[in-house]
Amino acid sequence: MISYLKGTIIQNDLKSVILDVGGIGYKIYTNTAVLEPIPPKRSGGNKDKTVATTEFWTHLAVRENALDLYGFTTREELNFFELLITVSGIGPKSAMAIMTVASLRNLRKAIATGDVTHLTKVSGVGKKSAEKIVLELKDKFVDVSGGEFISGDVDALEALKSLGYSEREAREALKKVSDISDTGEKVKKALKLLS
Repeated sequence: MISYLKGTIIQNDLKSVILDVGGIGYKIYTNTAVLEPIPPKRSGGNKDKTVATTEFWTHLAVRENALDLYGFTTREELNFFELLITVSGIGPKSAMAIMTVASLRNLRKAIATGDVTHLTKVSGVGKKSAEKIVLELKDKFVDVSGGEFISGDVDALEALKSLGYSEREAREALKKVSDISDTGEKVKKALKLLS
């Protein structure tokens, strides 16, 4: 499984980039709107020219007739993408299209509050599909920091509540450790704060 690549973008278009990693070009489907366009190559080449290195967190989609890489500039985007494709009927291309219509924060909030308007802006995602996404993912997001809906904190919140802490106490502790992504570590740090 290819989960991370670091290299130089040698070509891009509206839906993908070619990333040169040690002389091998990987085609990565991504939202290239966040990337700067590639300047045209000059004839003769310039050896002193500095080339920016780009990193992608990737998801390898395996199909019967293809292996497709989907790339994201942050681990958070990758996690959200992987949540979306767990919904039956939502494939990688639909998930990528959903992620281009709004910021992750707005999409999380829309799903957590049941607002399907952002989701129905995507071509191929109708009202029923949008409602299915909300239904299947609504419980995956929890509001831990005044309007910021974060995935993965549901388990940490439930763990702290099962240990006897009130929901308010647990949420306050989780706010202070929101920079930690691993649920187990998050619970350990939150417990230290609560004791």
